[in-house]
Amino acid sequence: MTDLEELIKKAKYLLSEGHSPGQIADELSLSMETVTWLLTQERGTKVPKDMLIDWTPVATHAANLNELALMLIQRYYQERGGKEYSEERGGEVILGIALSGIPLATLIALQEEARLGIYYPSKHAIGESPKGSISGNFAQVAGERVIVVDDVITSGKTLAEVVGYLRSHGATPLAILVLFDKKGLREVEGVPVYPLFRITRLG
Repeated sequence: MTDLEELIKKAKYLLSEGHSPGQIADELSLSMETVTWLLTQERGTKVPKDMLIDWTPVATHAANLNELALMLIQRYYQERGGKEYSEERGGEVILGIALSGIPLATLIALQEEARLGIYYPSKHAIGESPKGSISGNFAQVAGERVIVVDDVITSGKTLAEVVGYLRSHGATPLAILVLFDKKGLREVEGVPVYPLFRITRLG
């Protein structure tokens, strides 16, 4: 069985387990366009140009996740001249984007002695007009300085949605921290992006 066949099988399994296409996209770190193709494989359509990132061997171990979280926040401060030289403290709220951004945001919030917020993107919502939302069980964002955390940038749409949500609710998004940037973004709606790895397709 080829890697592509394995991926199709995995996407269909996740769908059978009750995952929405948006959740499958997050689980596989792929675009919605790619996930739609994997689930339908419409005749005459080509496989979308996308890059699969499998960081499961790291994500399944809390100690490894903690090291990644520390690297993310260190990268943020390094770009700002070092934490000890920064006049501004980081975010009062570290906002993890569901699903994979949550454990990273939790560990960063612990390191920073900040509060933890959770954002559910619109692609996880249901209804005719799905909207993104902040979990009511965690930190709220109104009037707060916020650092956004996620695992992978695929198209940048979710991050643009988050930035818009934060600003519309009186929050100040300071930065976006991600493990992998597949889009090559330097900023999203004026908010700087700090990836650990930029992934570029050649040709």
